[in-house]
This record gives sequence, structure tokens and C-alpha cells, in this order.
Amino acid sequence: MNLNVTNEEKWKFSPIPNIEESNFNKILERFYNMGIKGLTRENAQNSLDGRLPGNENPVILTIETGSIKKANIPGINEVIERIKCLEGRNGYTKETIQHMVNKINQEEVRYISFEDSNTRGLTGARNGQSGSKKDTWGIYAYSKGVHFEEEDSSLETSRGGSHGVGKIASNAASDLHLMYFANCDENGDKHLGGTVQLIEHLYKGHCYRSTGYFTDIKLEGNKSKFYPYENNFDQVFEKNTRGLKIIIPYFREEYDNEREIIRSICDSFFLSILEGKLKVIVNEKEVTNDTILNYIKDPEYYVQDITEAKKVFTPLYVDTYLNETPEVIKVSDGVEDYHFNLYFYYDEQIPKGRVAIVRTIGMKIEDFKIEGKATKPFNAVLIGSSAEDKYLKLLENESHTKLSPDDIKDPNQKKRAKKFMSNLSREISKVIEEAIKKNNPTDGQMNTADILYVLETQFKKDLSDTLGTVMINDGNKPLVKTSSDVPIKEKRERKDSKQGSKKNPGPSKKKRDPLKRQKSRDSDKHTEKQEQLSTIYSAHPDMVERLIVGNKEMVKFDFTKSEHIKNDTYCNISLAVIDGMGVEYPNEFNIQDNYNHIIDLNSGGNCPYSQNVINNVQITQGVAQLELNLKESLNKSLKFVYYVEV
Repeated sequence: MNLNVTNEEKWKFSPIPNIEESNFNKILERFYNMGIKGLTRENAQNSLDGRLPGNENPVILTIETGSIKKANIPGINEVIERIKCLEGRNGYTKETIQHMVNKINQEEVRYISFEDSNTRGLTGARNGQSGSKKDTWGIYAYSKGVHFEEEDSSLETSRGGSHGVGKIASNAASDLHLMYFANCDENGDKHLGGTVQLIEHLYKGHCYRSTGYFTDIKLEGNKSKFYPYENNFDQVFEKNTRGLKIIIPYFREEYDNEREIIRSICDSFFLSILEGKLKVIVNEKEVTNDTILNYIKDPEYYVQDITEAKKVFTPLYVDTYLNETPEVIKVSDGVEDYHFNLYFYYDEQIPKGRVAIVRTIGMKIEDFKIEGKATKPFNAVLIGSSAEDKYLKLLENESHTKLSPDDIKDPNQKKRAKKFMSNLSREISKVIEEAIKKNNPTDGQMNTADILYVLETQFKKDLSDTLGTVMINDGNKPLVKTSSDVPIKEKRERKDSKQGSKKNPGPSKKKRDPLKRQKSRDSDKHTEKQEQLSTIYSAHPDMVERLIVGNKEMVKFDFTKSEHIKNDTYCNISLAVIDGMGVEYPNEFNIQDNYNHIIDLNSGGNCPYSQNVINNVQITQGVAQLELNLKESLNKSLKFVYYVEV
């Protein structure tokens, strides 16, 4: 291939006939949105993957942030000249290019580097762009979407990477999408490479691809071939011991936070560190199996109040792993059974239940939510062995942050994966339900007849207050009883008062409706009545009465003071969990997991429901009343905010 470049140019871009693609690589934005956590995760995982076989010492990852003079960045002026030629064709690319242009005039720039030790580094650098699977330099330096595969299948299974796209995480962390990598191999050979991710562009009269490579080039017959530069550059780019070093100049300001770097390492690799597989040094601060608890227990790094563990669960995971005895759970995909160690901890103070799914390499994949149990007070860590690791690797997304069958192409494998995910939730749910029963024992039988009688009588009285007539079935003779609680005279007075208000309106102060209108949202349409429902209001606490006695929960909604609802005959009612700070969690409560059935006391029939919505609730004279039969698993201390759809 003819690259239309001279050997004096440090950066090489492949020529193309014309520009066809005017967008930046979409993976850049994906990793950019993951922030510093995605960057540290990818590079720490790569270092663990490169560990020396048979070496019992931990992989050492040294992370350093600092400043470097622009003049000391190899080939930077060539990159800047290319950036000046970029032409955006849409709003996103124009904005990104302008951001790059705004950064190129700095004489001193920030950088971050990731240097590993007790690792193999890249092999075959002297062979350049060889195409051989054994030459990992050529795969890492010049290939997209390709990762090196170990000849030892057990080593390959334990590796964190598999998609070959994580390399671009380093480009995403640079304002110029620029990164370098310095390598020292087992022979002591030292080389420097790099990549920059731009868009297809016109430069000096020729069109070029978006990706540039910091590399030398040599003609061999009629073909040209990439070879790396020997590393004789600035000390920031030096790598003098075996292993790999990533250098990212023009380090994004929003990433440049030492505390967040340490937190992200602890969040994703707490198990590797606790087991002595990984040691991380961040600007001379060491995170090891001896020191990690100093950071986990430090309020400057993590909130220590267990009741505030709603998004970050690392302190809970560490305590659970260190203090609990694991139990083995079996999860099937319909064909094969997989066995995991589950470290489980139950505490009524925990506001959110999550499971850390961890690979044997020691990297946490995600904070897994168990279906219908996201608000249960538990914490867990799930770890498998080699076979389980291989299966989890199949389910991982490209950034290794989530298990999902969505990207599996084979329909049979996809079906099995979905079954596995469903069974995983089911098996852990059993453990959660058992813990709930164990921690909420029944202290003997309780005679609730008198309590229920008083409660039922009170509700009947409330019902009578709101009904003009009640149909009673006495054997085979239907009788109509007119309520005597509302005298005819009083009805006339109400009518007269309405007429009088029309004749003599006078000055009046408009009362605030106790319902607050919400944005409309989609809901399941089961009946014609539901299809007519379109407006959603949040109910003020003053209009809701809630009482739990035994295994029954009574809820009464008084809409008589609301101009919006009092004349409606049906509504849907949805529940959203709310914590002590007033924070709402609209999608984390499932009715089916917490109630056996729901009775509409106005109609006497069962109410249909789906997820967190109770459908077709009858409103009689502005009042709706429900009786909910509780499951033992319901956390009775939960507080709700109610939404009414009419």
C-alpha cells in the first residue's frame, strides 16, 4: 500500500479514494460517558490479563498524573495539523472538532500514565505488522476489534478482555483522542507506538482514514509494512522494565481526579486486591491487600452510613466478602449447570439490594439487580470458577460492565443465556426470601379478630358515609337501602348553597387542589376503561390513609377535595417507594412480589395489576378503598408515594 507519506512524518494515516464516513468512532463516546471509571477499569484489566504465568507476585499497576511540555510529545505537531483540516458534517462532529481546536494551543498539557510490572508486555515488536497471532505488538498496535487469544485455554478463559475494543478507552480520555504505549519485552527491547482517532479527512490534497498510527514504515518489495519506533523519547514515555505503559496526553480535565481514580480501582478490583493479585499505586498512594480497607473505611472516599448505600456498594461488598461464609448455588441454562459461591449478608438497614458479579480474575462486572428484590435489605458477592467464568465472559458487553444475552447471535445460545439470567435471579431470590423469613420470625399466633372487626366496622362506616344507596343481597331478594346519614334537608341546603353561589359569587380565594398533575406516561391497556385514562396526578399525603394489621393492608383515598378526580368513576393507582430523604424510586417495587391479591372495597372484586400499577380502581363519591393481602416477604417499613391516573 502506498501511504503518500515520508519517513519524516511520525504519524501514518492510510489513504482512501474519497471521504465516505464523517463521524467519530461511536465507541469513543461510549467510553467517554463512562468517565474515569471506564478508563481505569480497562487499563487495570489489561494489566491483569498480561500477568506472567506462574508468577505468584501481584501485578503492579502504577498510575501517574502530571504535566508535560507540548514540545516533548512525539509527533504532536503532525496531529495538530490534521485536526486543523477536520471538517464536521453534523452538530456532534463540529462540536468535538471545535473542542480539539480549543486545546491545541496549550504549551503544557496534563497527562495520565498506566505502567504495569510482573507482566509479559507485548511480544514480537521487531516483527512489526506481521499478522501472526503470536506477535501481540502487531495485534495491539495496528488491529481494531481484535484481541490476542492465549494458547492455554485456561488462561484465555480467565482473561477479562474479549471484544478487542477496550484499547479505545484511552483515546476517549484525551481531548485530542490521542494515546501512546511504551513496551519492554522479555528481551529488553523497548519500543513506542500510539494511535489517534479522528475522522476521515482531506490533508494536503489527499483523503485519509480516521485512525492514525504512531509508527515507522518500510517498503518490502511492492508492499509497505509498519514497524515500531525504538523508544528514545521523553522520560514520561520511558518503559525500562518488562511490561506495558499507556500514556495519554491532553488528559481530560473532568477525568483528572486522584480520589476518583482510587475509588474506581477499589470499585472494580476490590477482590483482586484483597486476594493479593493486584497492587495499584496512584501518585505514590498504594492500594494493596494491606491498605485497601484504609480507603474503604475512609469517609473521604466512601459514605460510611449503611443506610445511604444506594448507588455505590463497595464498602458493603468488601464486608460481605470478608465476613460471610459462602454458600453454593446452582444455576442452569437449560443444558448445563453452573455452580457459584454466593457470599450473602442481610441487614434491615440496607436500602438497596445488589449482587456484585465477579470474574475469577477479580474484576467486578456489575452491580446486579435481582428481579423484584432491588429494594430488599441485602448485599451479596457472586463468584464462580473456570467454567462459570467462561460462561459469564460470553454474556459480557463490550465494556465488561453488564451481563446481557442481547449481543449473542446464535438463537440457541441466546435462548440458553436468557434462561440462565432468569434462573440466576430465581436462585438468589430464594436465598433472599429465606433470609427475610429468618430475620422476621412469627412470634406465635395472634388473635386479630377484635382488631379486624373494629377495622372492618370503621371501613363500613366510611363506606356508608360516601354512598347514597347500597345494594344488599338478602338470599334471592335484592333489596335497596337508602342511607339515612344524609338528610333530605341537608341535600336541599347544599343545592340552595350552590344556586346562591351562582347568584352572589362575591370575592373568593381559590383553594389549592391536593392533587399535583404529572407528565403522562404509558401504561398497559387491559380494558376499554383503561384506554380512556390519560392524565396522572400525585396524591397529597393528606388524602391517603394507610393501615397495616396482620397480613392485611388497608388504603383509603379521599378525592372529594380534588376538582380533578372527585367526579371520576375509575382510576389506576401506582406505587413508588420513597426513602427517608424524600428520594423516589419509581421502578423498584413490584406488586406481584409483595401482595397475594388486591380487593376493591367499593366494587367487592379483585383489582388487576401489573408491575407497580393497580388497575380499574372504582371511585365512589370521590373515595377509593383497597384491601391488600400481604406476602411474608413484604418489607412493612417501606413508605410510598401514590400516583392516580384518570
